Amino acid sequence: MSRPDAAAALLLAARRDPSQRLDGLPEPLRPETEAAAYAIQQALAAELGGIAGWKVGSPDPTATHFTCAPLPAGTVFDGVVTIEGSDRGVEAEIAVRLGRDLPARETPYSRDEVRAAIATAHPAIEVLETRFSDPAAAGPLQALADSLSNHSLVLGPAIADWDKIDLAAETVRLLVDGVEIKSGAANPGGEMLRLVVWLANEGARWAGGLRAGQVITTGSWTGKDYTKPGADVMARFARCGAATLRFAP
Repeated sequence: MSRPDAAAALLLAARRDPSQRLDGLPEPLRPETEAAAYAIQQALAAELGGIAGWKVGSPDPTATHFTCAPLPAGTVFDGVVTIEGSDRGVEAEIAVRLGRDLPARETPYSRDEVRAAIATAHPAIEVLETRFSDPAAAGPLQALADSLSNHSLVLGPAIADWDKIDLAAETVRLLVDGVEIKSGAANPGGEMLRLVVWLANEGARWAGGLRAGQVITTGSWTGKDYTKPGADVMARFARCGAATLRFAP
């Protein structure tokens, strides 16, 4: 078994059974470069039944270095859903769904080509679950190998005329059981189309590019917050609508 496959097997076991969370990958299996972390992601994706979408983010609006992770099949939901389990983080986000393929190619896709491939945009809540007992101690490369702690993604209704909304001026409120616990203004990572362009041209190249129907979520507007079992969570945007989920008791 290759090193990426062996690391992926441990992360997969912890994904399926949180009692098997890791203090960290064994030293020989720990990624020392981003390329090694992405190789572990790829090995995980091969075991998780395909790619339903992607998450992509940027540390700030001017950064040119991004990170991404595939969202496994069966982890992207439309409408109000109930999520099993507890001790999970939530983030308010904006996601897009592709209406046409953007296969990997030598000539980079332009912004206009990527925009034309987007069918809809949605308010979203990303649910986070780390496979490490202390993700901060595990460090950024192991977190990247762990698909950036993705558990699932819940989408609200499509945003009417989303590309006519000034997302740089948009605001969002994160509500738990009807009480606001966080608010935000604009995506701290900057304009989302640049993230999707990078994903189409570089981040998703190993997977053959992007496919129609895949959903791409473009970073947290509110940071990460934890919830309790039985909580109702809503990300309510001023103009982009709302996404809602419930955690099972």
